[in-house]
Amino acid sequence: MEQVGNVKISNSKELEFAIFCIENVAIHLGVPAEQIYEALTSKSNLLNQYIIPEYEILHTQSKEYIVADIIDAMKDMGVEI
Repeated sequence: MEQVGNVKISNSKELEFAIFCIENVAIHLGVPAEQIYEALTSKSNLLNQYIIPEYEILHTQSKEYIVADIIDAMKDMGVEI
């Protein structure tokens, strides 16, 4: 298992998916990817507690669904960008 920051990534597919999520949320919100990474790790831990554990389900959805779902989860947790 590889650990990136405080995120536990167990294989390259999960790592690629995490990067995909971060980059596409950043593009959608018009902010740097680093800002989204911080929001999903330091500010909320959504990457480690939701995105990676739910990889098997989430990666089968459309890009639009995934981005909207992550943004909704961030709003639910009060994470501000």
